[in-house]
Amino acid sequence: MGVIHFLNVNEGDCTWIHHASGRNTVIDVSAATTITEFASTSGNHNQKNYPVNPVQYLHDFGVSEIFRFILTHPDMDHMDGIKALFDGFNVLNFWDTENTKVLDDSSSWGKYKKEDWEFYQKIRKSTSAPKVLHNYSGSHAQYYNRDENGKSGADGLYILAPTKELVAEANNSGDYNDCSYVILYKTNDKKIIFAGDSAEKTWNYILENHKEDVTDVDILLAPHHGRKTGGNSDYLDVLRPKLTLFGNAKSEYLDYAAWNNRKSDHITNNQANCIIMDTFGKGGIDVYVTYETFAKKRNPKSTYNETLKAWYIQTI
Repeated sequence: MGVIHFLNVNEGDCTWIHHASGRNTVIDVSAATTITEFASTSGNHNQKNYPVNPVQYLHDFGVSEIFRFILTHPDMDHMDGIKALFDGFNVLNFWDTENTKVLDDSSSWGKYKKEDWEFYQKIRKSTSAPKVLHNYSGSHAQYYNRDENGKSGADGLYILAPTKELVAEANNSGDYNDCSYVILYKTNDKKIIFAGDSAEKTWNYILENHKEDVTDVDILLAPHHGRKTGGNSDYLDVLRPKLTLFGNAKSEYLDYAAWNNRKSDHITNNQANCIIMDTFGKGGIDVYVTYETFAKKRNPKSTYNETLKAWYIQTI
């Protein structure tokens, strides 16, 4: 069991899981900078213009230690602010892929900070704290999916991807989306998938090797923020998510049609701001959002939860 916070961080990714064990998992990080340009779409609430700062958000909830930080893959929109995160918290374990991506002085940094890339290169070679781990599909270990007695469970994190072969292919091609972590979180007979920026090769592998695990999931954090480049042509027909969460991306890149054509429910950060999922709910997963206007539009009977600092909208 746990509480999952899918943060509104502009065109990036950051998710925090507070497990029943008391341990904290953070998957990716993206520093908050206000962007004023966003295409107008139906139901657009412009919450992309009001991002949260992940470091401040975690501090506001009293977090001081991150048990594991998982960097799904080495793109800057998933590690923007990594130095501030590690400076602000005691990070014990760092999951990294064995990628060989190179950025140098000739690279165009745009809105990103070179110091974050340099910090990443330094920390991934650490021989002390944090402990650097390279975990692959199907791996099992104490704390993330095995308890102290070796039984399945613990924090409920099961790795679907990458494999060593997918990482090697990404290193050869230079397309690092297909070395992305894809994690299945199992709790209270519910299934939630954190898909990173996984693309076609990754989902070909998952559907061939983990189809039962990903059939009929409860919540999907859409691959590549919900862009058309995420997943493959078949994965949604297998996953059939009850609710999908989209990150922020320009609307012309988002694959709305794939969900609309299947009449599959989805919410974007741009609509809802941060989205919180409480798996301790007796009836299932209770879903909250931090933007009151959207909450009351979606559920006129929405109520405010002072502990989660968010508005209830539905139970999955």
